[in-house]
Amino acid sequence: MKTYSVFIGIGSNLGDRHGRLVAASREVKVLPDVKYVWASPVYETDAYGKKDQPKFLNAVLEIETPVLPPELLKCLKGIETKLGRTSSERWGPREIDLDILLYDGYVYRDDTVEVPHPDLENRKFALVPLREIAPDLVHPVSGLTVEELVQACGDTGRVQMTSYRINV
Repeated sequence: MKTYSVFIGIGSNLGDRHGRLVAASREVKVLPDVKYVWASPVYETDAYGKKDQPKFLNAVLEIETPVLPPELLKCLKGIETKLGRTSSERWGPREIDLDILLYDGYVYRDDTVEVPHPDLENRKFALVPLREIAPDLVHPVSGLTVEELVQACGDTGRVQMTSYRINV
């Protein structure tokens, strides 16, 4: 069975932010047919889009799985619900957020999911942690490496590494 290398962005800006990142990582790790590879360092970041809200903690997970994007997204949304995500305002505060960023160099789109994430190139809060674990990974649409995407990103929000780690 073919497996895919998948990068998942995780973030939280409500309640126990670090605790939620760790809990989400643990939940991802025990998904059926998922091999947890590793997690980036955790970054504290300015909010994106809607600026008047608490700062986020963000990280990126790498997994290997044969699960295709629609089913994986369904699993990730289930984890968000299990961990208490209630907010739904676009770019608003959230207890936990899990997004598929890149899916093994593939481009995929249907009514529920689009990979690569359609706004990845504009989100320093996702690109910087991704660079920590995959700087040479090539974006399948732009053809740029993650390092090049970070350098070209126009997002001016603060992204600062913390001492937090996700060890699951």
